This record gives sequence, C-alpha cells and structure tokens, in this order.
Amino acid sequence: MKRIKEKIGKKLDTSFYDNNDVTLIARQLLGKVLITKTGKVLTSGIIVETEAYSYKERGCHAYQNKMTKRNAIMFGDGGYAYVYLCYGMHHLFNVVTNKKGLAEAVLIRAIQPLDGMNHMINRTGKKLVNAIGNGPGKTSSALGIKLNHYGLPLNGNVIWIEDHGTIIGSEEIVSCKRIGIDYAGKDAHRKWRFFIKNNAWISKPCND
Repeated sequence: MKRIKEKIGKKLDTSFYDNNDVTLIARQLLGKVLITKTGKVLTSGIIVETEAYSYKERGCHAYQNKMTKRNAIMFGDGGYAYVYLCYGMHHLFNVVTNKKGLAEAVLIRAIQPLDGMNHMINRTGKKLVNAIGNGPGKTSSALGIKLNHYGLPLNGNVIWIEDHGTIIGSEEIVSCKRIGIDYAGKDAHRKWRFFIKNNAWISKPCND
C-alpha cells in the first residue's frame, strides 16, 4: 500500500458515493478509514474487506428495487449509513451508493484497527488484536455502530470515512464470491467480495 501524505485526513465527498458502479466503489473503499465518534470517544479502522450489492441481483435486500421499512435508506442518495441486524444480534454496516431511487450498497466486512484500540477491545471483548474487526459484525461492534447510526450521513461528525492517502493497486485486491448468500442462486457466484491481499484482518479466505 502506498501513502500520499497530503491527502491524510480528508473526508470523502458525497460525489464519491454517487457512482453507478457499486463494485468500483467497493474496491475504492479498500484502504479508506472508517471513523466513529461517540461522545469524546473516537475509534477508527482501515477498511480491508468489502462486498457489493445491487438491486439488479438477488443477493441484495432491495432486489428488483423493492422497498421495505428496513432497506428504505438504500433508495436515497449515496453517502449514507445502512445498518441492519443479522440473526437479530449482529449489526452490519453498509455504505449506500448510486443515485436516489437506485438501491445499491457496500457492506464493510472487515477493518484493520487504528484509533481507540482500548475502546474497541472493551466493546468486543476480543483479546487477540487481529480478532478485532475481522468480520462485519465485529467491525460494527468494535466501532460502536448500532441501529441508531442508520441513515446518518457519512461526511458528518458521528460516523464518516476518510481518505488517508493509501492507494491499493489492482494487484493487491482479491475478488471472490460473497459470503452467506447461497439463496441468491446464480447471483451468489458473482465475485463481488473484495479484500486486500495478505491482510491479517480479513474475515475469511477465498474458497472459490
């Protein structure tokens, strides 16, 4: 990963999310930094694994552009937080992308912890450093992301994403099938999961 110092700490502009290629955004989010602030507590991590979802395919909550109470935020402008409960216990954080009315999002599957390590350990109860953030539920737990983050703008002061000047080359990105969407039929075989090669914080290796 290459670093460009002059770009450190710059929040992503809303135009970053206004793109009709959700897989491109999923790739471009690798190396960016996801940050949360709760009161005076700031925690952050480098995004190292993502999954893309589109209304055009069966893996998506908004397949065929069907709106529900849960996925309604996906139909708004890009650059907002979509958080939902998985199995009634794990909060999963997604980045809404594309234009209003075209429901697409990127699931943040894993982070490499940066700021607030002690707080992340307390939140997750994980003792091993590389067990903090190596999965979508663990990522939300480490950063304190819950349902009250649903619908928040990703350039605000509660939850946001920054460019710290890290460039992830295409040769450093691994793509494979998404996890846990066998119900999606042929769409389950889309290689829309992306992660940084040889990173110790990814959730699982590729099995395809």
